Amino acid sequence: PPTTACKWWRRWSEATLEQRSSLACLEDHSSRPHRSPRLLSPSEQARICAARRRSGWGPRLIAGETGHAHATVWRTLKRAGISRPPRQPRERARLYEWPCPGDLLHLDSKRFARFVRPGHAVTGDRHRTGADLRTRVGYEWVHSLVDDHSRYAYSELHRDEKAATVTGFVERGLAVFAAHGIEVKRLMSDNAWTYTRNKTFARLLAHRGIRHLLIPYRRPQVNGKVERYQQTLKREWGLGQIYNSSDHRAQALSHWISYYNERRPHSSLGGSPPISRVHNVPRQDS
Repeated sequence: PPTTACKWWRRWSEATLEQRSSLACLEDHSSRPHRSPRLLSPSEQARICAARRRSGWGPRLIAGETGHAHATVWRTLKRAGISRPPRQPRERARLYEWPCPGDLLHLDSKRFARFVRPGHAVTGDRHRTGADLRTRVGYEWVHSLVDDHSRYAYSELHRDEKAATVTGFVERGLAVFAAHGIEVKRLMSDNAWTYTRNKTFARLLAHRGIRHLLIPYRRPQVNGKVERYQQTLKREWGLGQIYNSSDHRAQALSHWISYYNERRPHSSLGGSPPISRVHNVPRQDS
């Protein structure tokens, strides 16, 4: 455009020989003003930053204390790089893995809502009628056992998580692991009463010679392998498919578990499925 040509010609004519040789005269100049009379003094900026570091307040509270506008305080904090609170350092994950299948099983349960008709994921209609609100079909629980070494999993779907249900599930799960040649030595769970105050469950473990380990309170990551398995279960089985009802979803559980154990690549196993570690026990010819 003519205006651009005139601008460059003026810059060229006003430049020195040194600026012309490097073509520095044709570069765009900063649009920042030469003077900023309303800019806060360094002492006021330091006062705002000190209030931020001392109290952890946001720009609005600091503005009320210092008497400056909220936008002014925010820009000052932004220039100082403290407009957002620093992230708290995360505790480094302490990974562990038992050397052989059966050395440790992880036990937990996951709740899923039941439904009798397709939801908005199928119909595309988020409107809920009075009949929908009155239709309460309750919940169901997926109980899961995951082997620490191989990640081989066994799950069942039940309408409750009562003591008798948990004991029966664990007994059947131990039989499944035994059928694969896995002798269970330890079992880890959280501190739910169905695990800690379940006498039949305790007798079952004592009869099998299995040591029951409890995770520390508010430390679910200690039982992380079954927690991670339940995330995958929810994402791929619970929410990854479209179901017409919860009964339809329940029918797909056994197929998904077979896929998880026998074909699904597992990143912590080098892309191999869990069954590969069940059939290849370390330090044994298996």
